[in-house]
Amino acid sequence: MSQVYLDWNATTPPHPDVVAAMGDAAHAAWANPSSLHAAGRAAKAIVEQARERIAQLMGFCARDVLFTSGGTEANNLAVVRPFLGAAGPLAGGTCITSRLEHPSVVAVVEQLASRGVHVIWLDVPPSGRLEPESVARALLDAAAPCLVAVQSVNHETGVVQPVGDIVALAARAGAEVHVDAVQGAGRLAPAAWEGAHTVAIAAHKMRGPKGVGALLVQPGITVRPLLRGGGQERGLRPGTIDAVAAAGFGVAAKRAEQGPARYAKLSGLRDALEERLARLGARIGGAPLRNGEGVRAPHVSNMSWPGWAGDELAAALDLEGVCVSAGSACAAGTPEPSRVIAAMLGESRARSALRVSLGEETTENDLERAIVAYERVLTRHLSSS
Repeated sequence: MSQVYLDWNATTPPHPDVVAAMGDAAHAAWANPSSLHAAGRAAKAIVEQARERIAQLMGFCARDVLFTSGGTEANNLAVVRPFLGAAGPLAGGTCITSRLEHPSVVAVVEQLASRGVHVIWLDVPPSGRLEPESVARALLDAAAPCLVAVQSVNHETGVVQPVGDIVALAARAGAEVHVDAVQGAGRLAPAAWEGAHTVAIAAHKMRGPKGVGALLVQPGITVRPLLRGGGQERGLRPGTIDAVAAAGFGVAAKRAEQGPARYAKLSGLRDALEERLARLGARIGGAPLRNGEGVRAPHVSNMSWPGWAGDELAAALDLEGVCVSAGSACAAGTPEPSRVIAAMLGESRARSALRVSLGEETTENDLERAIVAYERVLTRHLSSS
């Protein structure tokens, strides 16, 4: 029997239309898109079409789309950007963010702190949704240049952050805002990052290929390259662009325009799954606790299971043919519990946390099979303890 894939936040299965477009591009547009001959121009045309489609999805202009190797590079570029001068790192400035962010933001901010940037870590409420008042207080203590880095959707809990409120506060204080929309693009409407100065996305979270993403940059914002080399992407991101990956990204972005409507239909399935798991846990003496009481994206559930380590429960479910996650895929294989859940609710809840994330192909039958797997694992554990 096939696996039940409930880890769409880690990555999404490439859509058949994406695979077909990449196959066509591999035959017809394999040339270097920077070359001026006919073969190069054919590849460049595919890259530029993808750029247009990404811009349309995100509510930007095509000239504002900077291709990257994925969401991590896009976040890195955006977070260091205000603190880089033409001659290298600047001294001072302020970065405001929280421990809810993805490692590709948190690790960069920690490095900035070691180099003299004043970092203000926002308090994380148990709901997992940042409080605009805490951002307002932080902005009072900020020195220019100031960047606020915030997600549109949390990668582990699905909690939607109040980006609109934060953008308004930052505008009044003369600060800039970077939004990590890797988990939001194609799942929420562009209002979820509207007004941000920079926005990061990744193709593989919207049924596109891995290894390609984009940074969306508002006009007037200066981006300084982290890499040195050729003049691709207006000199901001050197390296030959893969037209084959771009072809897949473009098709995925076009499909993702209808993504919010497709994902909205998943909320009923997600809620039903949570209700049944809560009843199952209560029946066997270990009701799970939901992590993230703020407004959530419709496809994500994160629950802590008393008496279990999250990674052990994920492994047990995997043996039953159900794919879920104990946290961010980027942190897989590390002994530490989820930093996100720990910041919200403490180490104990973090160690027992398990994330389920649905996708546009998830069916009621998939969830029925998942419930059966949970029951087998949980009752087996109960009888052996």
